Amino acid sequence: MERTIVPAERLRETAEEWRRKRKSIVFTNGVFDLLHTGHLELLEASAAQGDVLVVAVNGDAAVKKLKGPGRPIYPAPERAEILLALKWVDAVTIFEQDTPLETIRLLRPDVLVKGAEYGSGAIVGEEDVVSWGGRVWRYPMREGYSTTRIVERIRGDKG
Repeated sequence: MERTIVPAERLRETAEEWRRKRKSIVFTNGVFDLLHTGHLELLEASAAQGDVLVVAVNGDAAVKKLKGPGRPIYPAPERAEILLALKWVDAVTIFEQDTPLETIRLLRPDVLVKGAEYGSGAIVGEEDVVSWGGRVWRYPMREGYSTTRIVERIRGDKG
């Protein structure tokens, strides 16, 4: 299978191709700015939940709104390329909305992965995924990994 960056307008079509090949689709999303060990652990564990791992990356405007001025460090296309270079990631897409709900609905993943810090009902797209027979898997994130903390250390803001 060719690893690729999938534009939003091709997500549904690409997912249908995977399904025809009987591939289960796993989805996770995030900013993924300055990759760290916590990201790698999440992506490896996510890939183990199915056959195809799709990672959705927040667009730059959404990151700026979510994380504040000076972020993202890398623009979305670069973050997508970096993620695609990882052996666990089969496809990357960039979403420009504030949440990945539209992306989730286009892709219709079999498994939606988010960190365990999100309680029941707090994960965007959870109801949708469950409604079409998929499942939500909460990854038990390890403490101490944070791009925001790394950026603060680099800038000399804290610690």
